[in-house]
Amino acid sequence: MRALSNSLSSISLPALALAITLSAGPASSQTTHGAATDRTTAASERPRDDLAGKLVRRVIQRAPSSIPSREIVQVETEIPPGVESGWHVHPGEEVGYIIAGKVEMQVQGRPTVILQAGDGFLIPPRTPHNARDLGPETGRMLSTYLVEQGEPIATFVHQHADKAAH
Repeated sequence: MRALSNSLSSISLPALALAITLSAGPASSQTTHGAATDRTTAASERPRDDLAGKLVRRVIQRAPSSIPSREIVQVETEIPPGVESGWHVHPGEEVGYIIAGKVEMQVQGRPTVILQAGDGFLIPPRTPHNARDLGPETGRMLSTYLVEQGEPIATFVHQHADKAAH
């Protein structure tokens, strides 16, 4: 928390006000589970999120990036024990942090790793990956995406041979 407050002190007041305005806090945040929709953007602007049918995902905030044609989306994801995300890609970088649980992370072209609360991970743009909660508790992760505007946040891809190599 100290690192967060130190980093907030270097943010300009207008930028902080914009971030708070665009932020979807607990009362107005969007949870996607099954057919739930993203209430943080207008229906015509809503990017599809293929993972929303398998996992519980809550958009914490979404805002335009300083990089043209990119947006920043921050999502908290819950993965029940034994459930996996399925092989998928994002149209940009994913910077993630395991909040709770034990998650097996498979990223195409990399060795499989086991991540636990406090571990971070980085996934390059459009790189197929899969996350599986190893239990016994529900896995929770916080991911920040720097993605192309208007693209689906997550898109399923066919299972990869790398999965058999773990």
